[in-house]
Amino acid sequence: MLDDYKEKQPIVYRMMKNAVINNKLSHAYLIDTKNCAFGEQMVLSFVKYLLCPSHKTTNLDCGQCTQCQKIADFNYIELKIVEPDGLWIKKEQMDELQEEFSKKSLEGLYKIYIIHQVERLNKAAANSLLKFLEEPEAGIIAILTTGNIFQVLETIRSRCQILSLTKEKKEEIEETTISRAKIYIKNNIFELEQEEEQEKYQNFIHNVIHFIEYVEKKGIDTLLYTNKLWHTMIKEKEEFLLAFDIMIFFYNDVLNIKCGRNLHIFFDEQTFINELALKNEIEQISKKVNIIMELKKKIKVNMNNNLLIDKLILELTRR
Repeated sequence: MLDDYKEKQPIVYRMMKNAVINNKLSHAYLIDTKNCAFGEQMVLSFVKYLLCPSHKTTNLDCGQCTQCQKIADFNYIELKIVEPDGLWIKKEQMDELQEEFSKKSLEGLYKIYIIHQVERLNKAAANSLLKFLEEPEAGIIAILTTGNIFQVLETIRSRCQILSLTKEKKEEIEETTISRAKIYIKNNIFELEQEEEQEKYQNFIHNVIHFIEYVEKKGIDTLLYTNKLWHTMIKEKEEFLLAFDIMIFFYNDVLNIKCGRNLHIFFDEQTFINELALKNEIEQISKKVNIIMELKKKIKVNMNNNLLIDKLILELTRR
């Protein structure tokens, strides 16, 4: 809930709370998360606060209502979340958003849409969003997030109320890969409450990154070792989905370094990530992300796992 951030982000917390108390809500917020690990969670807490009929800010005075649970599960009908489809947010996503938000609210006081990494709007999508922001409708609130506000178009910035989180302290930034991945990789199949489970998850991440390292260094020869590198450790469908998510986020961090941005997740692997950023051009990294994302869809239609990994290696190593 929102009170969880009262001490961590006192200024933004106060601005969010006062906006509701004083009934001075903006039609659009641009939140500069500074890549804080808890940035997305704080945004969701703000959404819960906005949509709660009693505007509860803490679990102590809230009955863990169905509405908040739906929001936490990304299953609330009046909340739409948009994220990059591959490397970019596309016009088709904006068209779908506007079509959905042309209908009246059915459940809550407001209809809210969140656009994460708004700096990744392609040109057509940005123009579509601008029209949406220029003609705000009552009862619709936009929440846009970015890790670097200076990468967001000035035309978008000027139409939003800007909230900037305070950059994390050094000891908070130096978190393990586990805690970062727990937030960013939403298909997490392990519970991380016990130390034993944390170690299990860390080993899982290590195995996936070792697979990436082998592919990058050995190329097509990786086909000879897929049983050792993959199949003996990753068997279930849920594990496949998680492994592909880890690869997508890993290459996104490579792209972050290549583009002069900060790492998001894999701080412990920075040396290897730096090597890949030097070795690959932006187009090559982008292509690899798209390959993994496209093949991830095959998991959901029950493609043979052995063939899937063979195809992944062939596609990643093709020049």
